[in-house]
Amino acid sequence: MTTESLNIQEKEAIQKYFGKKLEELTKEEFQYAKKELRTKYHPDNFEKFEDETVREMATERFQQIEELSAKMESYFKGELPVAPKGNDPARNAFYAFDGLKIEVITADKDLKYNLFGTFYRWLTLGEQFKIPDTANAYIIMDESHQGTRIGYSETIRMYLTFGKEDSIEDIVNWLYQRIQGRATSLIIHGQKIEVEPNSMLMAIRKPSLLVTGDW
Repeated sequence: MTTESLNIQEKEAIQKYFGKKLEELTKEEFQYAKKELRTKYHPDNFEKFEDETVREMATERFQQIEELSAKMESYFKGELPVAPKGNDPARNAFYAFDGLKIEVITADKDLKYNLFGTFYRWLTLGEQFKIPDTANAYIIMDESHQGTRIGYSETIRMYLTFGKEDSIEDIVNWLYQRIQGRATSLIIHGQKIEVEPNSMLMAIRKPSLLVTGDW
């Protein structure tokens, strides 16, 4: 059983799903909420949907809740210390950006479908897509084009807009889950980075930092 401290993404996810910070939850509240969440997001409940993307998102969320629940069980047993607030460098930061340019280079013809699902498969210049489970984060599409290399190559250009109320971790998780193993490279705000969650998180945070200070 791990005794590693929860990171900021995990703490934010706990507050999102369970309605309170871990330190504010009672064991009884946790057990009740866990049961409700398991029922709500169990993959079997989404088999009726024809959209594979919907089923995949439900499965990912269910797995995330299960992983969080396992760590929370350890916490309530006294086995999992939570890092002190003063050790969290992003706690006092605010982030927002209007039109952050993201370029996804891929040789996968179905990547755009995997990003946006059936209805949004053919998003074109200027069309807007709201990122699921965010307050008001959305993508505006730029033109995409086929490259000139031997074989298929496409650059999917998009612009990300989000506010202080949106979780960058949720945005990154949504994007990463849809391009991992499919994108050959990724450029965020002119910076070429690895298709890897922490690199994506830092690349979005850096240009979108608004202000720091005590809450």
